[in-house]
Amino acid sequence: MTNTSYPQSYYAASANAAPLRPALQDVVETDVCVIGAGYTGLSSALFLLEHGFSVTVLEAARVGFGASGRNGGQIVNSYSRDIDVIERSVGAEQAQLLGHMAFEGGRIIRDRVARYNIQCDLKDGGLFAAFSPRQMGHLQAQKALWERYGHTQLELLDRQRMAETVACEQYVGGLLDMSGGHIHPLNLALGEAAAVESLGGRIFEQSAAIKIERGANPVVHTAKGRVRAKFVIVAGNAYLGNLVPELAAKSMPCGSQVITTEPLDEALAASLLPQDYCVEDCNYLLDYYRLSADRRLIFGGGVVYGARDPANIEAIIRPKMLKAFPQLQHVKIDYAWTGNFLLTLSRLPQVGRLGDNIYYSQGCSGHGVTYTHLAGKVLAEALRGQAERFDAFAGLPHYPFPGGRLFGTPLTALGAWYYSLRDRFGV
Repeated sequence: MTNTSYPQSYYAASANAAPLRPALQDVVETDVCVIGAGYTGLSSALFLLEHGFSVTVLEAARVGFGASGRNGGQIVNSYSRDIDVIERSVGAEQAQLLGHMAFEGGRIIRDRVARYNIQCDLKDGGLFAAFSPRQMGHLQAQKALWERYGHTQLELLDRQRMAETVACEQYVGGLLDMSGGHIHPLNLALGEAAAVESLGGRIFEQSAAIKIERGANPVVHTAKGRVRAKFVIVAGNAYLGNLVPELAAKSMPCGSQVITTEPLDEALAASLLPQDYCVEDCNYLLDYYRLSADRRLIFGGGVVYGARDPANIEAIIRPKMLKAFPQLQHVKIDYAWTGNFLLTLSRLPQVGRLGDNIYYSQGCSGHGVTYTHLAGKVLAEALRGQAERFDAFAGLPHYPFPGGRLFGTPLTALGAWYYSLRDRFGV
């Protein structure tokens, strides 16, 4: 049986108080049944409730149990593949729509935090760090690309400015995005769930969807109950399992690992990240890090294809942390955990509709904090009959993994190994 309690993460240990929500025991009628109480599901539910829909959310474990409560906590704009890739693969009109939406997720998060008074340690400022002139050239092109779509809160940093911003000697420069930033991700999810309930939405935990009865009025079955709805939103991402087989074939769960240090003394924390920005590097298999509100360094990286849990997470990630910050050699690691994100072959999100009334969004490919909040708005618009932005996402190609998940896992890992070698040799 799947473990449905939170992992032993720093986020779970420092989570705001939240109620234990009941499991579904009977038959519920609602306008919209949302499967999954992560960011995609909670964002969808909030936008729908704000427009007068009745909403019931089914969660297999606890609110924010999956990637929404385990991620690096970084607000990063755009998608896992940037807008230039989208421009080359779709028409100009579709690219324009997707390009202008690429910066909306962060604004939605800030609006939610302010409107519903969510206590999640929100800080502004995100930094992309370059190891080489080639990566710096990529950041210069990224700045120009994003500015074409109206995103102007960007500043290129040379080596000296970079050294004043992060105490890591490996970087030749970087790109600062002041509309980026960081949050306590589980507390954001818990705050959004409380907002859902404040508007009359219902959330059932420990209530895994085990079958969707499709038809004019779909019925979602759990072990002990059913939800009759006009619409269903499938928002399970990497934790959906095989509930919707046609979605499972086009995506692959992957694991990412995170460690958190003991609290650092004030001077050491301030020396590492003086402006308290979050950082991610420009490698294909990237590392990312930031300070928590209580001055711990949260450091993540590494990808396990097929979502197996590594035996010793600290052994994988601590060397990466010490390569960036050798000054932390004697600092103790208090927490180490893994969590799954959902990878697509194109590394672009998969959005669509099954029949007339089952909608889905999945496959953030490691770029989900901002995208999922946008996805909720786009799905809610589609249910209200405003489908232009939904259609722009739905028009992106959905490729199945060659050989399915069984053979796709080693093939994907081989591709990642190739790119990691390119990172290592700077080509």
